[in-house]
Amino acid sequence: MLNFDEQRFLRIQSGAIALRARLDEVIGSCLRNGAENIFFLGTGGAAILMQPAAQLLQRMSRFPAFVDLPAELVITGSANLTDKSIVVIPSLSGTTKESVALLEKVKEIDATVLTLVGHENTPLGKGGDHAFVNFAEDDTSCESFYLQSLFIALSIMRHRGEIANYEQIVNELEGLPQLLLEVKRSYEEKAEGFARILAGSDYHIVTGAGNVWPEAFYYGMCILEEMQWIRTRPVHASDFFHGTLELVERGVSVILFKGEDKLRQLADRVQNFAPNYTEKLTVLDTADFTLPGISPEVRGLVSPIVLATVLERISAHLEVMRNHPLTTRRYYKRVAY
Repeated sequence: MLNFDEQRFLRIQSGAIALRARLDEVIGSCLRNGAENIFFLGTGGAAILMQPAAQLLQRMSRFPAFVDLPAELVITGSANLTDKSIVVIPSLSGTTKESVALLEKVKEIDATVLTLVGHENTPLGKGGDHAFVNFAEDDTSCESFYLQSLFIALSIMRHRGEIANYEQIVNELEGLPQLLLEVKRSYEEKAEGFARILAGSDYHIVTGAGNVWPEAFYYGMCILEEMQWIRTRPVHASDFFHGTLELVERGVSVILFKGEDKLRQLADRVQNFAPNYTEKLTVLDTADFTLPGISPEVRGLVSPIVLATVLERISAHLEVMRNHPLTTRRYYKRVAY
């Protein structure tokens, strides 16, 4: 595979899997000590990657789950953020400015902080009550963060008696790193073609629904915009028909991500509409990939993870095709802002 280290990938994703037992232990302790809610408080891309787990809790658990912006919470606070809150702060670098500032505020409140970081010797790696360290880099962090946050959500449901098949689910997830590697291999020949579509337009509408919507948002903002300087319009498939559809005409690229949860039908609606008005609809569907030993329920849970692993292959080809390395920035961490 192009510019890809298979063993490194397996090591990082297996590292995320290995954190499950300790995450479960910490969550169980928090709940026994009277935790009343959970906040997922990342910044930028790391925040987006927490959304499927937060959504799972909001839809399947009565334990209150909140998603908010650290930059705003530092200024406003929240009536729900108390010493009975569990706060999850993800940051690959462990140094994200807004998240570090939030950490200090949360400490004053005396909430219990779980940090998910790629580097231990950092403000967030050292500052949380419970730091979970799994080295990763930009091309491997999505799957790692998705897995860790999913384990947190599943653990809350397990300890509250809201999920009957926890053991089955986590047993299936144990084999996911190798399955994801096989997904990458199976898609490699097609990845260049998808990259060519992305390189062929300077503007894309990127959409999805359910737990893959965050991956659509993430890929548009953090990869195509930040790392490739390609303009995008990420829009949830539910909102596609409340404004964005008016921008669809011949020559406009629509990129649709489809997962396998109950909200797939909202993506179907976009897929049925767009070809009538543009010849540039491109669909990336997790149902097209083989995942031996993964049940339909778990396939639904891991749809954003599968998309992330396929999109990494597309991005690897895109940066070569455009002669624009994914590490190139003009402003991000380069100038004061």
